[in-house]
Formats: sequence, structure tokens, C-alpha cells
Amino acid sequence: MSEADDSISRPSRGEPFSETAGPPFGHQSQLDFDIAFYDAILELDPEYIDVLRCQGELLSRKGSHDRALVVDRRLAELLPGDSVVRYNLACSLAIGGLDAESLVVLESALEAGYDDFDHLAFDTDLDSLRSNTAFHALLRRYATDL
Repeated sequence: MSEADDSISRPSRGEPFSETAGPPFGHQSQLDFDIAFYDAILELDPEYIDVLRCQGELLSRKGSHDRALVVDRRLAELLPGDSVVRYNLACSLAIGGLDAESLVVLESALEAGYDDFDHLAFDTDLDSLRSNTAFHALLRRYATDL
């Protein structure tokens, strides 16, 4: 494409975007752009595990916990023995106020080998469980150093 054909005003390398040209993605944040991008990929391949993992993290970071929970449930269906996937699902459930289900899934994550107890001890996603005696019983049963 020749410069005459290029109707988009592009700054030279190192030159900031002009006020009239605007940012490269309009008013959309990078986070929103990434979520939309992964949504488009998942439309084509809803079982793309690497994209599902990224999408779940991005949705959680954005605070779209209902959508993140859907993604985490899907990952748990696709990877039932993955302890990190199960742990992330337990976190999403706890954030969503589904504490009883969260405890069941957290136990399954621990049974599957989840062992990052340093992270678990301070993970704010699990705050709703911290006053639950069943949560502490799980920790006593699986974490020998807590």
C-alpha cells in the first residue's frame, strides 16, 4: 500500500499519538481488548484450553466474576484432574458466595495435589471461607506445616 492509499494518520517511530489520531484501540482498555480477542477465539474453538486459562484470569482481573466462573467450570470439565484448575474454580465459587460448593471443590483440588499452601493462606479470593470450620479442617488435614 502506498502512502497515498494510507488514510490512517500514523505517527513516526518514537513520536506520540496525536490527539486527533487517538490511541490504537479507541477508548477500549487493553484488558477489554484482550477479553474481546479471546472471546472471538473461543467462539471458533470453545475448548481451546490455553485461551480458556487466559480468559479466566483476565475476567477475574476485570472483576467479571460471573463470567470467570463459567470459564472455570468449563476448564474443570475439560481438565478434571488438574489441581490448579480445581483451585481456581474453588476461588471463583467463593467469590460468588457459593461457599459450600467452593469447599467441596477446594477439597478436590487438595486431593488432586494442590499444595501451594503459602498462596492459599493469603489468597483473598477465599476470604469468605476463612470463618468456616470446614475450611480449617481441610487445611489441617492436607497442610502439615500450617
